[in-house]
Amino acid sequence: MATETIEPTDHKLLVAGERLETGEWDEVKSPYDGTVVGRVPHADAAVVTRAVGASVEAFEKADFPQHARAEVLDRAAHLVSERVEGLAATIAAEAGKPLKTARVEAQRAAGTLIFSAVEARKLTGEMIPMEAGSAGEGKLGMVLRMPVGVVGAISPFNFPLNLVAHKLGPSIAAGNATVLKPAGQTPISAIKLAEILYEAGLPENWLHVVCGSGAEVGNAIVEDERIGAISFTGSAPVGWAIRSKAPRKKVNLELGSTAPLIVHSDGDWEAAADKAQLHAFSHAGQSCISVQRILVHEDVAEDFTQRLVGRVEKLVVGDPMDEATDVGPVISPGDRDRVKEWVDEARAAGGEVLVGGELVDEGRCLAPTVIKEPPREAKVWCEEIFGPVATVHAYKSFEQALELANDARFGLQAGVFTRDIGRGLQAAEALEFGGVLINEVPTFRTDQMPYGGVKDSGNTREGPAYTVRELTEERLVTLQG
Repeated sequence: MATETIEPTDHKLLVAGERLETGEWDEVKSPYDGTVVGRVPHADAAVVTRAVGASVEAFEKADFPQHARAEVLDRAAHLVSERVEGLAATIAAEAGKPLKTARVEAQRAAGTLIFSAVEARKLTGEMIPMEAGSAGEGKLGMVLRMPVGVVGAISPFNFPLNLVAHKLGPSIAAGNATVLKPAGQTPISAIKLAEILYEAGLPENWLHVVCGSGAEVGNAIVEDERIGAISFTGSAPVGWAIRSKAPRKKVNLELGSTAPLIVHSDGDWEAAADKAQLHAFSHAGQSCISVQRILVHEDVAEDFTQRLVGRVEKLVVGDPMDEATDVGPVISPGDRDRVKEWVDEARAAGGEVLVGGELVDEGRCLAPTVIKEPPREAKVWCEEIFGPVATVHAYKSFEQALELANDARFGLQAGVFTRDIGRGLQAAEALEFGGVLINEVPTFRTDQMPYGGVKDSGNTREGPAYTVRELTEERLVTLQG
């Protein structure tokens, strides 16, 4: 399969119907070798103010009915499907995601837009049984779902196309105008998706893309009182800080995790090991639900670990633009060094590094790493690694495994392998997570399912049907006969 070449290009912001330059540029660099992938204009708070003003004006005109929103999203999905190769090359270049994984992301983004189009078509409220109480006799009651108006969307670097689609698609479906701040490391994919939406017929001023720092652009979005809802995906400290700054807004947070995988002795431990090898190291472990804490029953722990390590040793590490690569770099040299420090800390504290743990490919990448029995106070256990590292721990009883899985301030998704339906139901009830996946790793996600967490992992559910609910307000209407 031919790979499209990404030439360094200057891109423009999409603000108030213009392709805007600001006179100041931010370079977007490859996480793999530091080469310049492109440049984007650096915006400031004044640009955000202008974008929000244009959004308010567009929304107040409200000439964008449900069927038209659905048609735009359908056309955009078709265009994304036609351009998977080019979009995948952009993702690989700016995010360091291996091409074969980047293609999957681009294909998923098309699906996310299709699911959003479905929600645009069937967006409705509900009827209220007014006569269920004597005071409601003779009345007809209904709840309408109304758009919040303007949505401020802040997206992360790790899925620079599909997670942007998860912000923009449902916001458009709900009837909102949107101001998007993409991650500074990966803004080009977002700009390309926005251009596709405009090409698909999105009316002028319904979407604005503003690139810049979180301290300036991000804060300007959060603090603008004209924005009715904030949709943020990223780190827990930043997300909860946004929540505290905007107490009167809807603030939807999808944050991090230390995703546990429980493998019981009665489960298919071979399938669990194979899936863990894929989902602990895909995109160098830079997923909120990347397999991090693997808990294996002592009866199968040795066999499971041998199988996992044997497969991890076969992963190809290196240039994300190479078709053979399984694992590329983490997003920046600073993050690479942080993850390496956490591995070294766990090793010094008694954890056994079974494979990896060293920089490879002339120091550009961290080798996929499996650590056996690090202490529970080690960062690789209690903090989100966001790197190509998984830990393995043996347990004696299923109840102990549930306790260990819950030993976290995060609660996004957990996976459990067992053939006993009773144990599966026990796990579903006991595990304090937004999703409990039986006979699947916690990294599994389809874009239409409800996805989100509890505790420090967030306060919302994504998936277009669920995001549309978050980005609308309920309005009660009663009619007296």
